[in-house]
Amino acid sequence: MTRSRQFAGAPSLTATVPRQLVHRAAVAETFLTDWRRTGDDRFTVSAQWPRAHGLHVSPDWTAYDPLLVVETIRQAGTLISHTEYDVPLDQQFVLQEFQVDTEADGLGVGPLPAEPEVELVFTDVQYRGRRPAGARYAAYVLRDGKRVATADVAFTCVSGPVYRRLRGGRTAETVTAVPVPDGVPAEAVGRALPTDVVLAPTDRTDRWQLRVHTAHPVFFDHPLDHVPGMLLLESARQAARLSLPAEHPTGAYHAVFHRYGELDAPIWIEVRGGSATEVQVIGLQGESTVFECRVGTALP
Repeated sequence: MTRSRQFAGAPSLTATVPRQLVHRAAVAETFLTDWRRTGDDRFTVSAQWPRAHGLHVSPDWTAYDPLLVVETIRQAGTLISHTEYDVPLDQQFVLQEFQVDTEADGLGVGPLPAEPEVELVFTDVQYRGRRPAGARYAAYVLRDGKRVATADVAFTCVSGPVYRRLRGGRTAETVTAVPVPDGVPAEAVGRALPTDVVLAPTDRTDRWQLRVHTAHPVFFDHPLDHVPGMLLLESARQAARLSLPAEHPTGAYHAVFHRYGELDAPIWIEVRGGSATEVQVIGLQGESTVFECRVGTALP
């Protein structure tokens, strides 16, 4: 393609991929910019991380939060599923496992937005007829050629009619979330704003109620009929901070998701033991386990 005289010699223009391909409503929450196939079941996805973000950049604008890496990897897997494996846009993705390890020294905010690349290797792609029904993929996040994160992700995807049957008529329009209780102090969980606190205190120091605020513009970028996985991971991060106040999460999250977290019943976040290097966090709703997550910790 011939570039116009106006842009001759200028850097390549960058735009985000269509937001529908990563299941986002807001362009500002779409972090991917391009993708290409590099081999059989291998792909490279380009991204751009903003220098400021209400949730995913530290309040002093010096560091990217590891959960930005998680969201970037999630978006990358969703994008490739739609564009390279022909998963229809109306399919619902069900997250089963998400294991990620990040390198803190690779997540500093620089004078320009970071432009990482995510190398993806899809394995164990399962088909229902001619359409993929689920897969596992490995992800390697590179920044300036240096690996700053690795991940292993497993998911399934179901059609709209099947999803509606699974949800038993629950929709974002018909389900009302429980009232949002007062949260713990924002500084205790490393957040600048009280609206980003996702845990409310209980009469136990190892148990909190999940604060599900469906107006949150990041966790609820669009209406949902269930609690999103990113909110559950943030609750694990905050629980680790509260249970070991002298230590900080390292950016290692090894999570297994067992069932949907429903909006209209309380979810309880508990710390179930730990060690010098990790905390075990579990989410409960009624008698069922919603998810469990091992969060890596270390002295700051």
